[in-house]
This record gives sequence, structure tokens and C-alpha cells, in this order.
Amino acid sequence: MNYTLHQLKIFYEIGQCKSITKAAEKLNLTQPAVSLQFKKFQDQFDLPLIEFINKRLYLTDFGIEICEAARNILQETDSIKEKMHQYKGRLTGKFRLAAVSTAKYIVPYLISDFLKPNPAIELLMEVTNRAMVLKSLQENQIDFGMLSVLPENLDLQYEKVMENRLYLVGKGSDDNIPDRILEEDLDKIPMIYREEGSATRKMMEILMNERNTNSGKRFELSSNEAVKQAILAGLGYSVMPLIGIRNELIRDELKIIKTEGLPIINHWYLVWNKGKQLNPSSAAFLEFFRNNRERLVRAHFGWIEEFIPGE
Repeated sequence: MNYTLHQLKIFYEIGQCKSITKAAEKLNLTQPAVSLQFKKFQDQFDLPLIEFINKRLYLTDFGIEICEAARNILQETDSIKEKMHQYKGRLTGKFRLAAVSTAKYIVPYLISDFLKPNPAIELLMEVTNRAMVLKSLQENQIDFGMLSVLPENLDLQYEKVMENRLYLVGKGSDDNIPDRILEEDLDKIPMIYREEGSATRKMMEILMNERNTNSGKRFELSSNEAVKQAILAGLGYSVMPLIGIRNELIRDELKIIKTEGLPIINHWYLVWNKGKQLNPSSAAFLEFFRNNRERLVRAHFGWIEEFIPGE
């Protein structure tokens, strides 16, 4: 047999994702490239590694065993790399983080100053919704999560990052969009929601339920960027985190609309499983974050105060 570590990694990701397309996306490769390397890997075995049933990909029993072996081999190669860097006095290892979609505006600024002097650290970051971040934490697949609403059913440790403010937002260049909407008029405007599992969706539903209000027309979209584009297109209003709309506010493309009960104010949290044994790179990041949080927030997010509307 003459397979490569690259082929092992490709097959392992196919097994994890149960999809060649998703594995290609995760590996930042094209689908044809992944398919070709998988075919070369499969050709070295007399037994099939995968099978398709009702157009869905499954590992065979043999494939499950090879996938587990691939995982062990890849972990050992990572360990060899780490030992080499340790002998050179360099911090190394993988640093896994999953963040809710709106945290993508924050996380790069928290980790940039940490990663620059530590180029041997490999960052694996996934941007998704709250439900998937919690699933990754629950299954111990990540070192840290970034959330704006702490769960009640998981035993987590956390560090507060910064304040999160959510406002009612409408199209800025439309003269028909008012500067203020009365509480009793909330059910007369078309509201754009995030998908189920999103923390922003949860906050909107709490707001509406507290006022016994149902929006006049409802759209549901799968990301904050999609919601933002829908507002810009004039499809309606939404409750959005201030952190993600700075440029649109500067260009007057979006505007904050005053209404009773808003802003909703909570906080961003860096979270990890209680009792988790952090690897050296993750432990070093946590120490860096604790020592530099105030400086980083002040340097990169001091602009927020400029956009907080007065009464």
C-alpha cells in the first residue's frame, strides 16, 4: 500500500462530514480534487470504504475501522509536529473554536495578536449558529465557543468578552422608514427573523412574546448577512447586533429605529467545558485573552459608543 497522509486526511474528513462536497469545503479544496484523491485511496483496498444509499453517503463497516485508524494516525503525526516545535521552544498545536455568526465580527480581533507571534499554532474556526456551537461543546469537539446567550443545560466555564447590543434596524435611505416605532405598532411592520437555533432569533422572540406581539409579515433567513441584505432591499425590519452593521450605519444604508424595550443588552462570552484539559496552545490563548481583553476591546470596539442613539 502506498497511500499518503493527505489521502488519509481527505478520507477522514469524508467520514466525518458524510459528504465529499462538505469535506472539500472544510479542507478548502475543490470537489474534483477530493474525489480524485479518495479514488486513489479506495483503489488500494479490496473492500469498499463507502456506500451510497438513497443518495446519502455512509461508511461501510470496513470504512468505519479505516476512518478510526486514520484519525489515530493523523493525531500521532500532529503529536510529532508538536514535539518538534517544542524542542525549538515554539508554542504549537491546534486551537479549535466555534463562534455564533455575529461573533465573526469580534473573534479575529481577539486572536490576531495572539497568533502573530505563534505561527506554528493551527487555528480551526467554525462560524455557525448557537445550536451548533452548543452541540460542538457538548460533544467536546472544540476548545472554546463564542456565545451571546449562556446555556442552562451545560456545565461551562466562561469569560465575559464585551457588551452586545441589539437594536431594531430599518433601511436608512428610505424616507418612509420612521425614526421611532411605538410598541403597539410592532405588529404592523414586516419583521425578518434568523433561523431556529440562532441567539438573535431567540432574543427577537422574547421581545415579541413579552409584548404579545406578532409581526405583520415574517421572513426567515439563515445568516445575519442575509438579514442585512433583505433590509437593504426594503423587505422589512429586524433586530440586529450593533457589532455587525457599523459600515452600513456610516453609509446611512441602515438606521437604528427607537422603540420601547430596545436595545436588548447582553454580553459575548468565551466559553469552554468545565473540567476540560486545555492543550498548551489553548491554555496560552486563554491566558493571553485574560491579560489583554480590556486593551483589545478598547482598541477595536471603542467605536460602538458613537452609534448608541440618545433618547
